Amino acid sequence: MAQLREAMDSHRAAHQSIGLVPTMGALHAGHISLMERARKENDIVIASVFVNPTQFNNPEDLRTYPRTEQADIDALTAAGVDYAFIPSVEEIYPEPDTRVFDLGPVAEVMEGAMRPGHFNGVAQIVSKLFAMVGPTRAYFGEKDYQQIAVIRRMAELEGFDLEIVACPIMRHPDGLAMSSRNVRLSPEERAAAPAIHRILSESLAMAPATSVADVKRAVTEALDATDHLKTEYYEIVDARTMQPIADWSEAPTAVGCATVYCGDVRLIDNITYRF
Repeated sequence: MAQLREAMDSHRAAHQSIGLVPTMGALHAGHISLMERARKENDIVIASVFVNPTQFNNPEDLRTYPRTEQADIDALTAAGVDYAFIPSVEEIYPEPDTRVFDLGPVAEVMEGAMRPGHFNGVAQIVSKLFAMVGPTRAYFGEKDYQQIAVIRRMAELEGFDLEIVACPIMRHPDGLAMSSRNVRLSPEERAAAPAIHRILSESLAMAPATSVADVKRAVTEALDATDHLKTEYYEIVDARTMQPIADWSEAPTAVGCATVYCGDVRLIDNITYRF
């Protein structure tokens, strides 16, 4: 890590911009799109691969999270990143990270409520990466919509001077949001999973003539009526604050955030309502 800091210091001293793409590996085209965006907007691109244990509140989820280090190295090489940072747990956490971040309301709903401690773990690892790399810009996919709001809050709290760049969701041709967890789906589950995006997209036609509550109910019922799918939550929130809304007039832009189990695999997706 000392070598990484030294290298990044030298690039900053040369007034070169640095783009950081943090990942947990099992890289797919969605990750690569972040690196391509970073390549266009920065002099130097660094991508990290680290399955961060502190953001997993479910030990089984941590155990089964896909790990494909050699394939990831090959993908990073093909993507043309300047630096690949693939540390061990011992390197990142030589001792337990006991920091607790005051992330506020953006971290208290949806994923924050369902996965206690998850966002604090995200804040721990991303703050470490920001401190080590000192990036000009950091790139995150909008599939993890709430996570981006949490990272913005953490950066504000910690005083990091950088741009956090939110990038569009990358999808398979059938609409399923790209995710490292998709490899765990059985063939039957993989065939069912695209219904998540289809049902969310169909709900756009309901708003704003239909109430928020009725749209949420319709989406949840349609998801649960699909074989292999079971909704954990579908919440419609203010895109800025992540707080649930009761009426469309409460937010100029609202985001519908879904977490759906497809078999045993937990998938997330979202859709934006703009009026």
